[in-house]
Amino acid sequence: MHTVTGSGGTPVRAYLHTFGCKANQYDTERMREELEARGWATVADRAEAEVIVVNTCTVTNQADAEARRFVRRVRREQPHARIVVAGCSAALRAEAYRAMDEVAEVVEGHDPVAVALAAGERRRPVQIEVRRPLDRIDLEPVAGALLSSRRSGTRGWLKVQDGCDRRCSFCATRLARGESRSRPADEVVAEARRLARVHPELVVTGIHIGHYGRDLPDAPPLSGLVRRLLDEVPDVRLRLGSVEATEVDDALIDLLETSGGRLAPHLHMPLQSGADPVLRRMRRWHTREAYRRRALEIAERVWPLGLGADVITGFPGETDEDHDATRRLIEELPFTYLHVFPFSPRDGTVAASLPDPVPQRVAGERARELRELAQDKGRRYRRARAGEPARAVREDGGRGLTEDYLRVRLPSGGDGPWCEGVLTLVEGSDGELTVRARAHERTSPVPEHLLTRPARSL
Repeated sequence: MHTVTGSGGTPVRAYLHTFGCKANQYDTERMREELEARGWATVADRAEAEVIVVNTCTVTNQADAEARRFVRRVRREQPHARIVVAGCSAALRAEAYRAMDEVAEVVEGHDPVAVALAAGERRRPVQIEVRRPLDRIDLEPVAGALLSSRRSGTRGWLKVQDGCDRRCSFCATRLARGESRSRPADEVVAEARRLARVHPELVVTGIHIGHYGRDLPDAPPLSGLVRRLLDEVPDVRLRLGSVEATEVDDALIDLLETSGGRLAPHLHMPLQSGADPVLRRMRRWHTREAYRRRALEIAERVWPLGLGADVITGFPGETDEDHDATRRLIEELPFTYLHVFPFSPRDGTVAASLPDPVPQRVAGERARELRELAQDKGRRYRRARAGEPARAVREDGGRGLTEDYLRVRLPSGGDGPWCEGVLTLVEGSDGELTVRARAHERTSPVPEHLLTRPARSL
């Protein structure tokens, strides 16, 4: 392997910083492995770096602004570092980044080879067509097409597709990522096997994983891919990333119900609004009732069940009645957590020009109300889980993550990736849980008592 060296003959040190979602985090890991395969040394301390790669997010205008502020701060702190900007924001605002004195190179997208070339290229920016299929590589990767590990965490990310074919009126990610492109199932399985050597849990992620396989001939749907992963990668727990309620098919519910915890009983199903008039303006494809029915059906069959959603408050035209409809739906459904955000217009999207804007003060008040409601539902769920078995994967700081997405305290002294036992409320806390158990080795089977139980109402 050729080593990229600086003036002192030591490998050039690179630092990678990520903004945004798990898909972006996965892309950063691919960039890291490509740089290392080409002889770079990647470092965890930014102050040590000679080259800094910034993988940007563009979900809101604020996300763009945060990336620009970060680039300027890095230049002030490390005036001699070479800064490469990549990612979603770079794909949409490439010329704006090129106009920044602090930026050396811009990669319009997430291609790891392009980033590696840009990190050492001093003549011109690298432009990569973001809409090309994932299995077509314009530039030959040195590291290969498969990720080996996620350097920064216990759990690994398994990206199965990129892009999105939906046209939600508020979303800029589709503009940056392009149309939905699935990875071949054989490649996904091969990468999962590699990641499972290092990570006890893999999160199946992408931009719109519910559309997995639609663009590939003879490819299975998401449920079929998950079934194959369960069959062919046995020594790992799988967890689904964000997936739309209307794309959770019966086969996927069967796996959640019957896999004995191998497919974590946890779903994050974006809601955005519980009012049909708002959903139509958002250009969402589901109705309030379709979401409601699917969520209740899942909850009837799966226990325990971690259930989360994204909600936007103050979308243009949202009335008090619309907000009340959203609140009532959240009260009815067994959510264990929510991500609630006041609407923020995104340049280039349809929603940015919609009439009847909601004052930010009102949008913020509605968001606070829904967050408080979600926190109360989460506390009630944690109390309902107290006294029941759980299997937590160890994370940093003496914490763990259960199958149903509860972050819990773990007993000290364990040296394996898993902690199995009974959930117990922490005395004097507001519903915090700990696991009373001993640690088990990763190869321990899923115990009988962790098999799914009938649903219960909270």
